Amino acid sequence: MLIRTLGPYDVVVTAKGRDYDFVLRYFWPANGGYEDPVTGSIYIGLTPFWAARLDKKKMVAYQASNRGGVLHCKLNAQSVTVAGHATTYMQGTLFM
Repeated sequence: MLIRTLGPYDVVVTAKGRDYDFVLRYFWPANGGYEDPVTGSIYIGLTPFWAARLDKKKMVAYQASNRGGVLHCKLNAQSVTVAGHATTYMQGTLFM
């Protein structure tokens, strides 16, 4: 897979959607080039990007991986809110 040669960079491909405000796919070459099925953190950067282009503060996005996922994104004054359904795979406590 040629995408692996792009590591340590991540690869995001995004476009205006038909059924959704925008769509994307996210690949992780530093981790072998595998596709991340639904990457919540990437929407923090994509929400302002698409908000400026679509002139919208609330959007619905679709990550078009094999598993796929719909995320609801909102551009706030100083932050981005991302919501959607998730599958819990681990619980724990982090001490810093």
